[in-house]
Amino acid sequence: MHLEELRWFVVLAETEHVTEAAAELGVSQPTLSRALTRIEQKAGVALFDRVGRRLHLNEYGRIMLEHARRSISEVQAAMDRIAALRDPDTGRVRLAFLHSLANWYVPEQLRRFRETAPKIQFDLFQGAAHEIARSIVDGGSDIAITSPRPDPADFSWHRLYVERLCLAVPVGHRLAARTRVNLSAAADEPFVALEKPFGLRQLTDELWTDAGIDPQIVFEASEIPTMEGLVAAGFGVAVVPVPRDGTDARVVHVPLSNSQAKREVGLAWRRDRPLAPPSQRFADFLIEG
Repeated sequence: MHLEELRWFVVLAETEHVTEAAAELGVSQPTLSRALTRIEQKAGVALFDRVGRRLHLNEYGRIMLEHARRSISEVQAAMDRIAALRDPDTGRVRLAFLHSLANWYVPEQLRRFRETAPKIQFDLFQGAAHEIARSIVDGGSDIAITSPRPDPADFSWHRLYVERLCLAVPVGHRLAARTRVNLSAAADEPFVALEKPFGLRQLTDELWTDAGIDPQIVFEASEIPTMEGLVAAGFGVAVVPVPRDGTDARVVHVPLSNSQAKREVGLAWRRDRPLAPPSQRFADFLIEG
């Protein structure tokens, strides 16, 4: 089947509506419907369940969608690599990174890199560790700055730096005056935590287990600023990375003395796919510091 038809199928699968998909693609509804018929004939099975005028992607369609996205991504990656080989100072890097690195590390590295390679462009994806890993596997991103280290069987990895974790407590808390604290000292405290399967939540779960803590979790957040805000409001305490700047004056960050209270941040990319020249150049830049 043609690559263009695969692109049409992806849009149709995302909208689940022929009229909306045709408008977005700038093609007629009959043209799109005929393309879908050809794809389903080649697949040998219906990819959507028809309910009235709407379409609902079925289990066969979800398989096709996964591989269609991957095929489109592979062709785009090939085009990017060819373009980069023709002119190594241009090209595109599809970079994924953690939410918690968005306000300091990633912008600073992008600024520094663009001073040396101003013609290289970036497609950026910001997400949680599990979303980043899926983006790399599916081909939506080429390289990621993430934590913790993803599965070594599927990903190559280079550590960039290690940051310590701390206990965030509200001003006036009984542990706020400590210079360091073992997490076990907060065993009876209510905790604010990230949702599963965020990478920081995975590390926090491991720390709780090592400290023998069965935590009372009062709220599961989707980002660290929300955790900090709830700590400031007195809802509980939280395990967070040691802040770099712009900290909330209502929150005290007490370094944790636990030996495993640290987060390794590094570069990850697919083990079975060589990086395109622009991505390799960016990776080398970060690794060299």
